[in-house]
Amino acid sequence: MPTIRANDLEVAYEVVGSGPPLVLLHAASSTGRQTYAAQIPALADAFQLFLPDARGHGRTRWDAADGFEAAWLVDDLEAFVDGLGLRTFHLIGYSMGAMTALGFAVRMPERLRTLVVVGITAAREPRARVAGRLMDPERITRDDPGWAAEMALTIDQVQGAGAWQRLLPAVAADIESQPLLTPGELRGITAPTLVVVGDRDPLVPVGQAWELSRQVRDGRLFVAPDSGHDVLTRRPALALEALRGFYRSTETVAAARADALPEDPR
Repeated sequence: MPTIRANDLEVAYEVVGSGPPLVLLHAASSTGRQTYAAQIPALADAFQLFLPDARGHGRTRWDAADGFEAAWLVDDLEAFVDGLGLRTFHLIGYSMGAMTALGFAVRMPERLRTLVVVGITAAREPRARVAGRLMDPERITRDDPGWAAEMALTIDQVQGAGAWQRLLPAVAADIESQPLLTPGELRGITAPTLVVVGDRDPLVPVGQAWELSRQVRDGRLFVAPDSGHDVLTRRPALALEALRGFYRSTETVAAARADALPEDPR
């Protein structure tokens, strides 16, 4: 797996497929390959996929004992795409990755051809309360030993013993305290945007997802039936069809946005 120096990190990433660039941001405790496993083969037929490991995840080394903030993930993404020379690109994020995607879209809206966010809201609750409970290491060790064992392999193997037990509480604490995006900031997101949510998501009520889709400049909403927070794995074919329809319907606008950003004089 290649790495690139970005924001004082060695960011590990995968590249798959060919076509316009599409950056995929994963959820907390996961990797891009895990989060988008069901969608990667089809998306790679139409796009060149870039799947970076967030700090403290996969093979991007970072000890959450040194802190963990959503704003840092936006900084990391900016440095990552700059390092790869991606001036404009498509962006998709799931859960934690969706928060990063929203933050980048607010900061640099002109660089996005399209935006997809899955399982995220601009509100703090119930996301913070539910995440705090779900990401509690004691609860996971007691009630979900399979997940604990998986994270011991996928996180601790690279990050060091006990890393996941430091990472998850740090992510949950950041959700509790991270600055919320304002309606004005969200209105500044100009790229065509698809908001995806499960109809039974305990972290993101459908009403909040609908509100987010209305706050961005050019938004639409897809609600996956019979699905919780795990939309991409619970309803993988349906999620893929929604993505395909979105990219088909925005192809002309995305191409225009790709050409609209002036050349960097540097």
